[in-house]
Amino acid sequence: MKKNKKFDNISALNIVQGVQKPDIVNPYIDFSQLRQQPLQSVEDYMRHIRTGDRVGLSQAITLIESNLQEHSTLSQQLIEACIPFAGKSIRIGITGMPGAGKSTFIEIFGKYLTKMGRKLAVLAIDPSSGRSKGSILGDKTRMEELAADQNAFIRPSPSAGTLGGVARKTAETLIVCEAAGFDTIIIETVGVGQSETEVKNMVDFFLLLTLAGAGDELQGIKRGIMEMADAILINKADGDNIARAELAKTQINNALHLFPPLPSQWTPKTMTVSAQQNKGIQEVWLMIDDYVNFTKKSNYFAKNRIEQSKERFHQYIRDTLYEKILSAPDIQAKIHSLEKQIQQQTMSVYAAGREILEAWKNGVN
Repeated sequence: MKKNKKFDNISALNIVQGVQKPDIVNPYIDFSQLRQQPLQSVEDYMRHIRTGDRVGLSQAITLIESNLQEHSTLSQQLIEACIPFAGKSIRIGITGMPGAGKSTFIEIFGKYLTKMGRKLAVLAIDPSSGRSKGSILGDKTRMEELAADQNAFIRPSPSAGTLGGVARKTAETLIVCEAAGFDTIIIETVGVGQSETEVKNMVDFFLLLTLAGAGDELQGIKRGIMEMADAILINKADGDNIARAELAKTQINNALHLFPPLPSQWTPKTMTVSAQQNKGIQEVWLMIDDYVNFTKKSNYFAKNRIEQSKERFHQYIRDTLYEKILSAPDIQAKIHSLEKQIQQQTMSVYAAGREILEAWKNGVN
């Protein structure tokens, strides 16, 4: 067969270069800070935490998040050691529907705070895989510049199957971050409408981020979330979206008048912002500062934290008892047996539950 010289240099293996892939590593990270052998004692952890060592802080949080029994005692001792240095921050909860721009807003807002000289910790709660318990979204990699800021610390944590979607150890992590000197803590929720109540019970100020032009704004926000919010921000209020954002602001303000007053007696504020264009960011912080001054003057700020501590106390008892019951080998065998009866519909779930509680009460463990 005669060759066609026109195609001599053409191969099916030649591939168009296409778009260059971005680096998989955050270019802002200083890897010289990464080290080090695992810390062994509460004193070691506290030394690194109190001197602002972010790697040591990360190791402390990993210890607290661990479910291994051998880590439990040390982590509890560490939390107790941190408590005298905690409680001096402003705690802010941020939630919002997926796509509302929470990560972008937190990065821009966080950079504003660090430029003011504040030290910021962001505890970003991602939804978890039901199988691996690991993070599904992992979108906190978007906060590249804030993650590299020496006055900021970002800790993404999977919700790990916890009821309500909030990472189980978030409250303890918050205490450790405060002991490390962070004076502003942001807790970002999953944003799927389940975790807001738990986060509200951890923070001083609760912020709802939403959008205009995404359909009926009031239809897209659950009433329960709006009732908890101390402020509602309509994000992406720029360009052609400004008029829609102002209309959404009016609609939300009208809806807020129908809700009962907040326990703090604070009147919820509605604002339009554009994180992308850095518009309204300063006003958001001034509003939060006004809220803190208002609630401290009325003594609600301190009372609210006491009530939150009491709720965590009860939650700790519930969680610990639940774990102890399930971890007893004989109880596990009994649960397995009762599950079969429930499956065969020979016993109700309530009767089975009472049997487990009676077995625990009578010392089957």
